[in-house]
Amino acid sequence: QVHAVESGGGLVQPGGSLRLSCAASGSIRTITVMGWYRQAPGKQRDMVATITNDGTINYADSVQGRFTISRDNAKNTVYLQMNSLKPEDTAVYYCKLDRVLTITWTWVNYWGQGTQVTVFS
Repeated sequence: QVHAVESGGGLVQPGGSLRLSCAASGSIRTITVMGWYRQAPGKQRDMVATITNDGTINYADSVQGRFTISRDNAKNTVYLQMNSLKPEDTAVYYCKLDRVLTITWTWVNYWGQGTQVTVFS
């Protein structure tokens, strides 16, 4: 069993900041990729940022320079620092764990339950 709990969403004005956290737990040996995705109403779920266990990072063009992803491998936790937020950043943000090696030597992927981020003017 693998679980991931997101926190840190909320309401913020344009130009403000929020920090999201996603803590993974359960029968985990290692998590290859941890990432954040978002889905606005009526739109598809899109990648925001991903980070591998060796520190390789990828950002969506729309957040490059404003958002920073990081992870603490010892805590199986990934963070997303979001600065200079815009109304178009409003969405439900989901944590995704890719290629999780469990204690039973199986590979699984897992989505968190999502956390709402609303940027209002």
